[in-house]
Amino acid sequence: MKILVINGPNLNMLGIREPHIYGSKTYADLCKLISDYCGKNGIEAEFYQSNHEGCLVDKIQEAYDKIDGIVINPGAYTHTSVALLDAVKTVGIPTVEVHISDPDTREDFRKVSYIRAACIATVKGKGFDSYLEAVNILKSI
Repeated sequence: MKILVINGPNLNMLGIREPHIYGSKTYADLCKLISDYCGKNGIEAEFYQSNHEGCLVDKIQEAYDKIDGIVINPGAYTHTSVALLDAVKTVGIPTVEVHISDPDTREDFRKVSYIRAACIATVKGKGFDSYLEAVNILKSI
């Protein structure tokens, strides 16, 4: 099984960005955690992060017929991007939406997720473990 882990805007700044919400571990720490976990479970993981919506759409489209599952944390694009929703719907790859924090407990605008309609599940509020739970969901289908 091959999965693509996509992270949107500002997730490259983990460890610096609002550590009281996102913790003190870095993006590199996140990738290592997922990579190690996937390696132990016979899963190949590819990672991609961008602050640009179009680049994220391009990466989703490039995954068509090459990737078995997507784990995506769209960051702020969760609440604004119909383009990401359409890209996930278009490729038809099982996708799990993840969030380090729980957006439902934060500002009102964060309670809206456009991409959720195209995802098989959403995992939120479990820190970096949200990603591992998403991997397990994909592994189980």
